[in-house]
Amino acid sequence: MKSQRIVIKNKIGLHARPAALFVRKAGEFNSEIIIKKGKQEANAKSIISIMALGATKGEEIIIATKGSDEDEALKAMVELLESFEKEN
Repeated sequence: MKSQRIVIKNKIGLHARPAALFVRKAGEFNSEIIIKKGKQEANAKSIISIMALGATKGEEIIIATKGSDEDEALKAMVELLESFEKEN
């Protein structure tokens, strides 16, 4: 299992459009991808699960991947979050 901490810097957090893009990207990988915020966990392949986290700007999350392509999955998910930050 691989994981990385990241602070959400985009002004709307992981809501609506960013969550949909996150789910779409996560679906490209075979690995299990989990987002952790405090004691909450969300399946990164479920938009409902991500939206329920309520992750907002300034909050720290952990992205954890486990599976055959976990390294690639983690890198891609972190890069996607960082690209959201550049938009705002």
